[in-house]
Amino acid sequence: MDFVFAALGLVILVLAGDSLVKGAVNLALRVGIPALIVSLTIVAFGTSAPELLVSIAAIEDGAPGLALGNVVGSNIANILLVLGVPAMIATIHTNASDTRRSFTQMIAATALFIVICFLGPITWIHGTVLLAALAWMLSDAFRQARAHRAAVNGQAAKEEEEPEGADPDMPWWKIIVFLALGLIGLPLGADLLVDSAVNIARAFGISEEVIGLTLVAFGTSLPELATVVMAAIRGQADVALGNVIGSNMFNLLAIIGVASFVGPIPVADEFLYLDLWVMAAVSVLLLPFAFQKLDITRPVGAVLTAFYGVYVVSLLH
Repeated sequence: MDFVFAALGLVILVLAGDSLVKGAVNLALRVGIPALIVSLTIVAFGTSAPELLVSIAAIEDGAPGLALGNVVGSNIANILLVLGVPAMIATIHTNASDTRRSFTQMIAATALFIVICFLGPITWIHGTVLLAALAWMLSDAFRQARAHRAAVNGQAAKEEEEPEGADPDMPWWKIIVFLALGLIGLPLGADLLVDSAVNIARAFGISEEVIGLTLVAFGTSLPELATVVMAAIRGQADVALGNVIGSNMFNLLAIIGVASFVGPIPVADEFLYLDLWVMAAVSVLLLPFAFQKLDITRPVGAVLTAFYGVYVVSLLH
């Protein structure tokens, strides 16, 4: 039954996260917040809400290793699976957007995160540093986006500003319903998933860290994977690389940064000796795709997916 409850918790998380994004985006636009700021903040935070709530629930339930495993495992899955599986369906062309700057920032965020883990346990002091780095990266992204918007005009600018989930005709009652469903569903789904994951770990004699790196991380990465797979089927997966880079930065800086204020997060030895370095290595794998704009072809996608399979098997062995 724990597997059933874990799956149910994941479904609730996905639906509640999507509902919260829709409600928050349209509320922000209704009260006059610029669409550009909505895209860079509310949408970005909203799509990371499931991972954030899972990490907070894990710390509150006395399983902080699951929270750290969720973030590290999600970053690994984002690169190897969320890019690998869709690439096997259709080649991902990386020349649709310039990701060199954001890739460099992701590598810097990864390095900062690893240093903080070695200084662990991660406390609110470390969390403050992570959130300060996030604030700087968001302000830089805002400056870049504003400069890019100024270079275009007319319909092209309007289309670029349209945030995910925006509906100019959405009535107020629907906005309130979306917000309520999101705010109620997220903690409910997170508690279900975390409690079930901890029970599964105990039943099979697996550490909470490994469950976080595998079951929980894979589950919270499923929405991104499903989105990019559908985009690949439609031949529209060109922005997948940028989305993965952005998601990974938010995982490292925002999720652990906020979660550290709930309670200290100890860093198990296996993270220091293996998992953090796997995360760093797969992040560096993106360098030729970000800087040389090489396409992520089907053979490359197969290799990335195989790497993920080997990694998970090595954890569970």
